[in-house]
Amino acid sequence: MAEPASKQADAPKPSVGLIPLDETLYSIDDQALEFMKAQTGIQDAEELKRHILAVQAEAYAIHPYPCIRRFSFILLKLGRLPAYQRLLTIGKERKGAIFLDIGCCLGSEIRKAVADGFPIEGAIGSDLHPEFWDLGHKLFKSTPETFPVPFVPGDAFDPAHLEAVPPFYAPPDTQAPQLSTLKSLNPLRGHVSVIHASSFFHLFDEEKQFKLAQSLAGLLSPEPGSMILGSHGGRPEKGFRTESSRTNSHGMTMFCHSPESWTELWDGQIFKKGTVKVEAFLLEIKRKDLEPTDPTPEARFYLMVWSITRL
Repeated sequence: MAEPASKQADAPKPSVGLIPLDETLYSIDDQALEFMKAQTGIQDAEELKRHILAVQAEAYAIHPYPCIRRFSFILLKLGRLPAYQRLLTIGKERKGAIFLDIGCCLGSEIRKAVADGFPIEGAIGSDLHPEFWDLGHKLFKSTPETFPVPFVPGDAFDPAHLEAVPPFYAPPDTQAPQLSTLKSLNPLRGHVSVIHASSFFHLFDEEKQFKLAQSLAGLLSPEPGSMILGSHGGRPEKGFRTESSRTNSHGMTMFCHSPESWTELWDGQIFKKGTVKVEAFLLEIKRKDLEPTDPTPEARFYLMVWSITRL
């Protein structure tokens, strides 16, 4: 998860008027509950809830992302995406496949993919806040030795960490790096089989979303089937989300693409027209975390679910 100016780190961290945590927002379905029990070893549901609440409070103090406040880090979003099974297939069938989770927060999605069969030696996470990765070990009661997935901290808009380059249409001249040696994401250019980016793009304005798309496209392998997938706030029509009186965690009104504008962005602007398949659709969602400050009955909120696959 992750910012106006050229650095995410320059973003203000709200303290005045910070929306407090609300335990009543805690919700976990059977699938996520069983996963958390298996990962943490905590079998009692109430004990597990207390453990999750404690880690949530620490994460929220690092940066008050709304997705932390509403417990998105235990929802297992990646595993519910339509393209998820293709991600697992790539991991099982493609030699040396690399899976990057950018804006990975506490690393829940990486752990789900590894638990479901993606080779752990091909997984890597990145986020602006390295403290989140450490809290992931605390949440899941693991260590760098018991869960040896590399983590590379960095600002996605810092060229020293992730510099935008044109997409690859032929295999790169470089060899895929040893993931454990990485100090930035730049050596991964043209080598990443799957990139996951959820609750990430909508943190930025339209210009920065374009720049982020360019940067991720430059990491993606040209091999057919390689893909970028995720979900984030969307709207039926491209523009700013006016349904909520709140700004996002960086004090900005949320800019949202529509499925149509998202498709046009990737197929023709980021990648050459006709070289990728874009799938994107909206899901209407309930936003209990916005009540009662946004009680307008007609207010509707949407999650855009999407994937970009190389042809």
